[in-house]
Amino acid sequence: MSFPVEPITVPTRVRALAGLAALTPVWLNNAGGVTFRTDDGRFIKHGPLNGETSLAAEAARLRWAGALTPVPRVLDAGDDGADEWLVTAAVPGRSAVDPRWVAEPATAVRAIGEGLRAMHDMLPVASCPYDWGVAARIANAAARGIRVPDALHDAPPVDLLVVCHGDACAPNVLIDDAGHWTAHVDLGDLGLGDRWADIAAAAISTGWNYGPGWEKALLDAYGIDPDPQRLAYYRDLWNAT
Repeated sequence: MSFPVEPITVPTRVRALAGLAALTPVWLNNAGGVTFRTDDGRFIKHGPLNGETSLAAEAARLRWAGALTPVPRVLDAGDDGADEWLVTAAVPGRSAVDPRWVAEPATAVRAIGEGLRAMHDMLPVASCPYDWGVAARIANAAARGIRVPDALHDAPPVDLLVVCHGDACAPNVLIDDAGHWTAHVDLGDLGLGDRWADIAAAAISTGWNYGPGWEKALLDAYGIDPDPQRLAYYRDLWNAT
């Protein structure tokens, strides 16, 4: 995933959804999808239907989680058999990989850790209808033609079952100008799993986005002692899937 650097052709569907609003491309994903920001307070995600996740799945998860934790409000979602789209209301804050926060990694990492802990505390395990456990992730990978090494089929015992974000990387955390997390975005894989699955993804992301050496700060902000076994396992599973 990355910020657009080349001119982006606006799909016909996106132009229709935007109406008279001006569009700015803000994010590209690895599946060929593009996220646009409108000048009237919306975000429009558009891309090809793919087997890893779907915008319909994300819309359902956003609607479920929205009453319980800060996430974007769904305004529209659909597909035409080839492409799909999701329109959400903008929420306050800048991405944790905005240049402002890349220049202040200590503040960004603290916000990421605190925000992840808050999300885990807010979302109720008992009523969550979605699964992001190890078996589900391996099955999802297999459906996409990815073979997960046999050693990763034997997961450590669950430390604490929570509703995981499913992609708890820095770009998916929004931070206000005071340096506090405000919301999470991109919840297409949200589901039940060990909290270390999310923590590992967040830890990997701090290295990608801010450089090495931020793992301890992330764990401190989350409020948890290091668990090298689970951190290593879920890091390897993330990379494998």
